[in-house]
Amino acid sequence: MLNSKAPALLLTVILGGHCAPGMAEAMPNHDPELRVALLGAVSTAESFPDRFDAEVWLMDMQSRLDGMKWIKLKNQRERLEFLRLVHHEASRAGISPEMVLAVIQVESAFDRFAVSRVGARGYMQIMPFWKNEIGRSADNLMHTPTNLRYGCTILRHYLDKENGNWIRALARYNGSLGRTVYPEKVMSAWEKYWFVNY
Repeated sequence: MLNSKAPALLLTVILGGHCAPGMAEAMPNHDPELRVALLGAVSTAESFPDRFDAEVWLMDMQSRLDGMKWIKLKNQRERLEFLRLVHHEASRAGISPEMVLAVIQVESAFDRFAVSRVGARGYMQIMPFWKNEIGRSADNLMHTPTNLRYGCTILRHYLDKENGNWIRALARYNGSLGRTVYPEKVMSAWEKYWFVNY
């Protein structure tokens, strides 16, 4: 069953015909809890908890990105910085960095400047209305740390809302609650490219 709060807002985007993150609970019936979570998230930052583990993870993920010849992150330095930011923001939000990479792969194919038909922006395809909702209209959603902060916060919120159910949380992120096509794509990307067992 689709989210009854805003069925009229379930518009499609370029990437796979999906709705943009946060779209299902968009204005005027926005989710006030998500608004508070985003406002808090953009004001704080944390570091890697364990440098050695982070370095192992960075090198592992960098080698995986290296195998994707179509990716727009062309050099190792750029890739490592991107991965560091993903790890940082995912860890801050308390979610799997590997799942965030799978979301990014499906949402934007790792294109920092991706823009959907409905205006969702950047790696994690964030809808610009969220900036106004939290009083930060100057935020640049093409700026990697900003985009990842918003995206990871939104994903964490939906994961909490769905009591840890990734399928439902991913569907909410995409605005397609009640359907499984998008969550299955993300889970497939996670299993094929990003799953870790260490």
